[in-house]
Amino acid sequence: MTFLSNLLRLPVRWLAILGGGIADLVALLKLLARAFPGDKAGRQQRLLGVLATTAGQRALFGVLRVFWANLVLRRKLVAAYDNTGTAIVTRDVDVREVLARDADFLVVYELRMRRITAGENFFLGMQDSPAYQRNVSAMRLAARWEDVSAIIRPTVDEHAGTIVAGAEGKLDVPAQLTLPVVADMVARYFGTPVGGDGQPSRDDLIAWTSVMFWYLFIDLGADPDVDRGATEAAAAARDWLDQCIADRKANPTETDDVLSRCLGLQRADILGFDDLAIRNNLIGLIIGAVPTLSRAAVQALDQLLDRPGPLADACAAARADHDSKLAAIVFEALRFNPVNPFIYRRALADTTIAQGTLRARRIPKGTLVLASNLSAMFDPARLDVPERFDSTRPPDDYILWGYGLHTCFGRHINSAVVPALLKPLLAAGTPRRAAGDAGKLDTAGTPFPAHLVVELIPVRVDPGHRAGMAADKP
Repeated sequence: MTFLSNLLRLPVRWLAILGGGIADLVALLKLLARAFPGDKAGRQQRLLGVLATTAGQRALFGVLRVFWANLVLRRKLVAAYDNTGTAIVTRDVDVREVLARDADFLVVYELRMRRITAGENFFLGMQDSPAYQRNVSAMRLAARWEDVSAIIRPTVDEHAGTIVAGAEGKLDVPAQLTLPVVADMVARYFGTPVGGDGQPSRDDLIAWTSVMFWYLFIDLGADPDVDRGATEAAAAARDWLDQCIADRKANPTETDDVLSRCLGLQRADILGFDDLAIRNNLIGLIIGAVPTLSRAAVQALDQLLDRPGPLADACAAARADHDSKLAAIVFEALRFNPVNPFIYRRALADTTIAQGTLRARRIPKGTLVLASNLSAMFDPARLDVPERFDSTRPPDDYILWGYGLHTCFGRHINSAVVPALLKPLLAAGTPRRAAGDAGKLDTAGTPFPAHLVVELIPVRVDPGHRAGMAADKP
């Protein structure tokens, strides 16, 4: 009976998916139409600008999921990594297939990672191999999961709470909250201090990590200015980390941080902890932490500011110390504008994805595959009513931190820190956008949120409501 009822529901579901694809096509055409007025010379740039927005990408992916789920092009759309063409993968099951087939679809970051380190690769740019497993295992000895509750969350909670308390009802969230808190947390946790005599400033750390992240993961057009900035930042960061290592070896401390643990493992003659390996692993982890955590928090808040109901729920959860509920709301908001809309892989040899289905496509050797996690998280074949904001979705519906072998090393840190950055702000009142351009997310010409000014509307907390919510503060 269950089989029969599912069979009867199947045409209805696919009609709904087809209708969604048509609706996305109409939305995409409307967005593109806005780019046509004005001078003809700048039209192509305006069209690309539309497709660079989250709204444009979601509409485009909605069309592709229905009509060209796995689009394979001979044209090279990406200049930053060697490739022979481009494939765009949009269905959730196919995105996960690409990211799970490590032997067929390779990570592409090695060449640029070697430029960052001036020689050696970092495990993010490695294939599954003894070297990859050794490096990841080594860093798990130094950067431990239990550090999230023991070191990282307390550091973030205290600093973010202090900033919000002194904000006097108005705050530029990235500039005054998320970036400073994350940069200082990274300096404390990794044991790589900033702001002292002979040390880089906090702003230096933010600038260095941002341009290096941009170079490694976002600079698809191979912009020479980004290349130059990342090269200069990498050289400065290497010198700083080399000095941090030398200073700590010359003046050991009892501080429990990642660098101290690495040096302890080095003294124990554990493979993978020579000075160069420590420096390269630290630079890779720091690049992944500062811009990612701030960007995720700000983009989630930006989505909540446009949704009064979820925003109110997030504020209530923050005030009640209901951390799991707050995290669920924040990550559902981030689904609508994740840190990256694509994850990149390159086909090692001719292969096929979605084998045995109508959307099966041959992927030629050398093709750069853009596996769209943004599209996957709006695939109605997996998610119920994906356009609806629903913070009760199961965690497996999300691909926010990657998937498979190269799932983000710091995903447990991300899951704790991103909502923690926003918690004091949401607990202090109801944030709303400041008037004019100040209240709009401004990237200042970069891929990262630089400014978003909010004002706090004070709220009266109902003691009965607070007591009635189950707190789960770690």
